[in-house]
Amino acid sequence: MNLESPKVNVAQPASYIFNALTDIKNFEKLMPENIAKFEVIDENCFEFGLKGMPEIKLVKKDVIPNSKVVLGAASSKLPFTLTAQLDVINEQSTDIQLFFEGDFNPMMAMMVKGPIGKFIETLANNMSKL
Repeated sequence: MNLESPKVNVAQPASYIFNALTDIKNFEKLMPENIAKFEVIDENCFEFGLKGMPEIKLVKKDVIPNSKVVLGAASSKLPFTLTAQLDVINEQSTDIQLFFEGDFNPMMAMMVKGPIGKFIETLANNMSKL
């Protein structure tokens, strides 16, 4: 299952956004208002929970400076990645788009597509809070 957020523009340099996204604790600023839990495990991992949803642990998987940050599920039960793609517009402007890729069975995909789509859209829309 592949989902993508709308592309959002943030009035910050790509280096600033990249550094903010590689600092795991900053993801708390991006979370939806219905967050029930946010806990930093270490510099590469955090766990969060939204009301009515199971808790999810994400770990930093890959980074390409000023261009891409890839987070993935810490558990192999529900394998997925969340990628933030950064595109430089100019020295003070960056476009950001989030991509979710998950390997779910069709029934699970149908159940989680709506909530995950809304979640990554919220994360993208909150990028200006970084």
